[in-house]
Amino acid sequence: MSTRTNGVPDEILAVDLVDPRTYLENDMQEYWRRLRADHPVHWHPPAHGNPGFWVLSRHADVMAVYRDDKHFTSERGNVLVTLLAGGDTAAGQMLAVTDGERHRDLRNVMLRAFSPRALNRVAERVRANTRRIMADAVRRGDCEFAGEIAARIPLTTISDLLGVPEGDRAPLLGLTRSSLSSDDANQDADDSWTARSEILLYFSELVAERRKSPADDVISALVASEVSGVPLSDRDIVFNCYSLILGGDETSRLTMIDQVLTLSRFPRQWASLKNREVSLETATEEVLRWATPAMHFGRTALVDVEVGGRLIRAGEVVTLWNIAANRDEKVFRDPYAFDLGRTPNKHVTFGYGPHFCLGAFLGRVEVREMLSALRDFTRGFEIAGEPKPIHSNLMTGMSWLPVRFERDETGLAEAGR
Repeated sequence: MSTRTNGVPDEILAVDLVDPRTYLENDMQEYWRRLRADHPVHWHPPAHGNPGFWVLSRHADVMAVYRDDKHFTSERGNVLVTLLAGGDTAAGQMLAVTDGERHRDLRNVMLRAFSPRALNRVAERVRANTRRIMADAVRRGDCEFAGEIAARIPLTTISDLLGVPEGDRAPLLGLTRSSLSSDDANQDADDSWTARSEILLYFSELVAERRKSPADDVISALVASEVSGVPLSDRDIVFNCYSLILGGDETSRLTMIDQVLTLSRFPRQWASLKNREVSLETATEEVLRWATPAMHFGRTALVDVEVGGRLIRAGEVVTLWNIAANRDEKVFRDPYAFDLGRTPNKHVTFGYGPHFCLGAFLGRVEVREMLSALRDFTRGFEIAGEPKPIHSNLMTGMSWLPVRFERDETGLAEAGR
C-alpha cells in the first residue's frame, strides 16, 4: 500500500470517484463526512487504468486552491474527464481552462459581451418565460418537470444570449444532456465525446454565419472583440460558446429539478416560502447550496505545494469537491438541514476566485424566478412517480421528475391579467 494511503480505511479506498455508478450505489454523504473529519486532503489511488489524484473535501482547502492561480493551473483540464486524460484541447482558448494574463483579458471580453444592459433584458425575459411555463403546467395539474419545464428555461435563456435560432434548441438540448452526464447508465464514453464534438461543430457554423451577418447577440459581440489587439479566432469563440451553453444549461436545469424534489420532501420549508416567511434571495442561495449540481472541479499543481498539511507534488491532479465543501460543519450550521432562511451562506456552487462562474448572475435569476412561480401559482405539489437520477462523475441530479400540482387560484388569476 502507498504511504499516501496508509491509515485510510479500506472502505474509503474502495470508493472510485471516477466511476459514475459510485454516486448512486454509495452513501456519499457519509463518505464526504468521513473525509472532511479524518482525511480532508485524500490521495485517491489509481484504479482501472486511471492515475491517482488528490481529493479536497473541506471548505477552507477548496477555497484556498480555487483562489490560488499561482501554484495551480486549470490549463491541464478542470474536470476529471480531462484532468485524468492529461489535458484539455481548449486550454488557452476556453475561459474555464485558461489562466494568467490571457485569462484576465479573455474574461474581460466575455464580461463586456455579458453587459448589464443585456443581462437585465434577459432577466426580464427569464421572469416572463418562467411564469408563463409554470402557470400553464400548474393549470394542467401535472407534468414531467425535468423535461417539460426545467429543460426549457435555462436553454432558452442562454440561447437567447448566444443567438441560437429557436429551431436548433431542442437538438442542442439533447447534445448538452449527453455531453457531461447521461440519462442511461449504459451510455458509452464515445457517445459523450460525440455529443461534445457535435456541439463544437454546431457553433463553428453559427460563428461563420455571424461573421457574415452580425446580430445583437453574444456571438456577434465576440466576433467583433480583440484581446491585446488581436481579434478572437473562430476556435476562441467556439470553445467559449461550448462552455457557455453547457454551463448555462446544466447547472440551472439540474438545480431547478432538485429544488422541486427537495421542497416536496421538506414541507415546513415549503410553507415558509409559500407564506413569505423567507426571502427569495436567501431561499435561492440555499437551493444552490443544497443542489450543488457540479460536484467537483479540478486543478493541476504547478509546483510542490502544501495543502491542509499534505505535500502535493508538481504535476499532480487536485480535485475540489464543491458537494463536500457545501456541507462542511465548520462553515455551515447544521449543514444537512435544508434551511431557506440560512444566512450567511458561503457556498461554493459557482466556484470561487479567478474562475468564479461567469453565469452566476443568470443562474441565480433562473432559480429565484422558479421559486417565485412555485410560491405564487401553487398551494403545494407532490412527486407523482419515482425520480430517475443522471449518471455522471461531474454533475448530480435527476433526469426525470413527475410532479402533481395543487393550484393557487388567486395567484393564477393574477398571472392571467
